[in-house]
Amino acid sequence: GSLLLAVHFYSSLQAVPLIPSTALGVLLLILSALLAYAGIRRSLRNASLLVLLCLMLSAFWSGYGVILILSGQGALPGAGAARDALVPGLATFTLALLLVAVVGFLCREPVLALVAAAVSLASAHEVALHYSSSLGPSAVACGHLLVCLVGGYFALGRMLHFLSKGKVALPGTDLAEKKAQEQGWGGAGSTNPFAAPGLLLNMLSASVFGCRLLGVTHGLFLGHVPWLWAAGTYQIGICVLSYRAMDVLMATAFGFTSILKFAAGYSLLYPTWQPEEPAFPTPFLVVFAILFVVLALFLSLQSPVDGLYLLVFVTYCIALACSPRGFFAGGPQGVAVAIFVASALVALIHLYYVGARAKISLGKGAVKALLARSSLLKLREGPDLHTPYLGYSKYANAEVLAYACSVLASFALTATGDPQAPLATVVIPWVVVAGGILKFLGGSVAFARGKTLESSAFILYSVMWIIWGLTRYGGLYGTARSFHAAVGIIAFMLFNSFIVFCSLFLNMAWFFYSLTFMLIAVSFLLDAIHALPAGYDIAATLIFGLVSFYCFLAALSSSTFEGCCLPMGRPIVQLSGVGAGTTKCLHLPARKASSVKRIADILRNGGTCGIPTDTVYVLVAACSRPDAVEKAHRSKRQAQDRPMSLWISSLKQLEPAKHLFTPLLWDFMEAAWPSPISLVIPRGEWVDFLGMKDSAKYVGTLQSVAIRIPDCSVTTHLIDLVGPIVVTSANPTGEADTTHHNQVYAKLGDKVDAVLCGGPSPENIASTVVDCTKIDSGNIGFFRVGIIPKSQV
Repeated sequence: GSLLLAVHFYSSLQAVPLIPSTALGVLLLILSALLAYAGIRRSLRNASLLVLLCLMLSAFWSGYGVILILSGQGALPGAGAARDALVPGLATFTLALLLVAVVGFLCREPVLALVAAAVSLASAHEVALHYSSSLGPSAVACGHLLVCLVGGYFALGRMLHFLSKGKVALPGTDLAEKKAQEQGWGGAGSTNPFAAPGLLLNMLSASVFGCRLLGVTHGLFLGHVPWLWAAGTYQIGICVLSYRAMDVLMATAFGFTSILKFAAGYSLLYPTWQPEEPAFPTPFLVVFAILFVVLALFLSLQSPVDGLYLLVFVTYCIALACSPRGFFAGGPQGVAVAIFVASALVALIHLYYVGARAKISLGKGAVKALLARSSLLKLREGPDLHTPYLGYSKYANAEVLAYACSVLASFALTATGDPQAPLATVVIPWVVVAGGILKFLGGSVAFARGKTLESSAFILYSVMWIIWGLTRYGGLYGTARSFHAAVGIIAFMLFNSFIVFCSLFLNMAWFFYSLTFMLIAVSFLLDAIHALPAGYDIAATLIFGLVSFYCFLAALSSSTFEGCCLPMGRPIVQLSGVGAGTTKCLHLPARKASSVKRIADILRNGGTCGIPTDTVYVLVAACSRPDAVEKAHRSKRQAQDRPMSLWISSLKQLEPAKHLFTPLLWDFMEAAWPSPISLVIPRGEWVDFLGMKDSAKYVGTLQSVAIRIPDCSVTTHLIDLVGPIVVTSANPTGEADTTHHNQVYAKLGDKVDAVLCGGPSPENIASTVVDCTKIDSGNIGFFRVGIIPKSQV
């Protein structure tokens, strides 16, 4: 990317540049997508300053590329238009990348710091170039060329490292040493590592309006939209990454600020097809300010610095509400300057927190000490903070954002605009972006967390908001109402009526949430058939907005405090069997020794349990309890051709019966175990040495028994405590193997006494089953080839 820009600036003084603006813009967009991919792939393993640099450069080049395309296609008329379009972004990224470079040097990341400093220097020279003809473009090209040289040095270091098999490593290119450093003290810390790029993107949007107020640019126009929408798009991405970092509150904050960026971009885009400036719905902005206040209060409990920072956006929303001209007025632009300064300071703290060994205090300790004195409020903490009840998820709960988007979309609909000019009121971003895109994101995250009903509702409602926002407020839904619109709304109401019915079994808040959305759908239907009573639509949206606001507060309090402060209510209809797992079936985390001990007690007392292994989840019972083995056999609906197998923790348990095994078979067992290999061996008197008593009739067949030592420390520790166990797969006969503890609940939840929860299985394939009944004649067979291939056996 830097090489392209270096060539572009070296050749810019020629009559015909080597790379046309449009071509350069398209290439930068492709490279920005690759950079974003590299940053996200890297972040899934370990967050570092490299992730921040990738995301920031990607955002920079995407905005820059779109402006170059607009300029190349003649969409930016006037001599100073390209300069006015580029300068706010260039100024922001000069400072942002300088901050990354400073922190990189402090955190001993010289290669990364040099790249950031070089791009920052090139951007600074480009800003100066736009205002001073005495500075040549070759100065900008030199900055970009420096990035190429650093990149070439790093590539050379990696090649030498690879060719010399690790013997030669140039300084700063040894990734093994860097990885050890990151695992030792760098990485995520206790805060969200993606907060810094999100804060730097807030600087970008603020810079657009701040430059206008300070007179750096001559006006707000189409050329600024790429910066605003690039910042909004990347902030939605950072919102998702924040959910992966298990930070609900910062993810919600970035969702909110992305909506403001899309609204600002829409406002700047609107005058290109209409001469007048768009009008702003005041009630909506007041509601947005209230949501920001609530979020700031809860965020200040997690990090007082971030909580105080969000109050600047409260001021911004109030300034927008007070100005009929919205983003074009001086008041909001003055607050934008404050946002720029505050974002830079807080981003510097977060940047240093991600990369440095010494952590800066964000004030969380003081809040914890304060709340420790309160008997009413206790902060949720610990590794299980965001774990869903039935299972495991890579994402934190996004319901807070989804409910907030419902509030925003519903209050935006209360804006009464001119039906002949629907686009004149800035409603589309609130309804389509907030109600549609971000609610769809909330539904997708809910689906990833195993919340089927909630995700279905959020996704259904998001589709409705997108369609309604684009048709009614985009001028597509004119004065003529059609039968087709009514039919579409009725179909939607049928879907929603099913969600209302299902929510009877979930909780009271969800029932009212889905029911009040039905009121909005009814108002759409009445409008389509010309039978809408005056004020009904506003009343329906207000009721839905208030119910959504209560759900927003309840979700926030339940994710922040232990013990639900604002209840969501009990299910209106309680069926036997629905939610039975909450009382009958224990779920215990596998990483705790106390959990394994408790499972052992349950097995000794005649219980059956689901446990993780070195392959898939299994259902187990103690050999010493025939009643438990029979119970496991019944709960599985075990087929006669799929007999239960026997597991031990060590061959020492078979030592007393060693004389009953042939030397070849014993040697093979010693060589094969512990591993995911089950050996089917001839049944004999050795079975009695394991104390199986009456359980023996359920294990194996009359001729043979499958036996194994699992290669899993949790499982072998459990067998050490209980003795040999009888094992079968944790799924009804004929169904797919169970690869997660929430699948054990789903398939056998009311038939087992406890489940040891170990998250996803290390493998999705079952063990290899080897027929050793004729091993002494030199023959082995395979009943099932699983994770271990035939060649290895």
